[in-house]
Amino acid sequence: MPAAFSLEIFPPKSDAAYQSLQESLKELAPLGPKFMTVTYGAGGTTKDKTKQIVRDMAAAYDFPVAAHLTAVGASRDEVLAIADDYWSHGIKELVVIRGDMPNGERYKPHPDGFAYTADMVKALMAQHDYKITVAAYAEGHPDSPSLSFDMDNLRRKLDNGAQQAITQFFFDPELYLRFRDRAVKAGITKPIIPGLLPVLNFDKTKAFAARCGAPIPNFLAQIFEGLEPTELNHKLFAMNVLSHQITRLAGEGVEHFHFYTLNETLLTRHICRWLQLGF
Repeated sequence: MPAAFSLEIFPPKSDAAYQSLQESLKELAPLGPKFMTVTYGAGGTTKDKTKQIVRDMAAAYDFPVAAHLTAVGASRDEVLAIADDYWSHGIKELVVIRGDMPNGERYKPHPDGFAYTADMVKALMAQHDYKITVAAYAEGHPDSPSLSFDMDNLRRKLDNGAQQAITQFFFDPELYLRFRDRAVKAGITKPIIPGLLPVLNFDKTKAFAARCGAPIPNFLAQIFEGLEPTELNHKLFAMNVLSHQITRLAGEGVEHFHFYTLNETLLTRHICRWLQLGF
């Protein structure tokens, strides 16, 4: 049976960008993604756009659309009201995360909000029977004091009702495999889906990884050194890197891959066709 795939998009900043994204998704939809997630901006700054896009996409496609829901900058009542509004519109899948403060500030919980994502998951599941996905970090969350603390936090989120987790992106498959082994030893049995970031533009990938606290391996920097994103070799190397990650993980029994598309789905479409993901 072919491995499944899912994808993440973010709210486009212009009508033209939204139209372009819709056209791309029309080409990707026949490949059969398991679900699609729609993000918030830092600090929840795009939550209104996220709401509208989630509704539009859910109406347009047969696959489920999951809305990101963050704790940052919102009270407990505000978070639950947003989730309840999604439920009333038939959106029953959520990606529940802490979220990032705007301008890279250190995280500070809302005084009337959720200090931990695990608490938010518990409150949401008491409200409705959502299908909740949470975040996992193969290399540990940048703000976490230790890997064991981070694993305990993931277990609490899953124990409180989340059905699965998606990892922050990584480039070395061995990081995920070691993380999966540690999760099993910690008693975690629910799916942990590896998150993969296609290298569409290496310089932008490097900057994005720095903001997310995800290190770039030396071998990746060497591969893309001096290449422009428009060059054929850049595109071929990007396909090769992604193909290597997927085939290595699939060889270890991974059956689902999540792509952080950054709203550019071409490479994701190519790799799904090449490796027959979805279908």
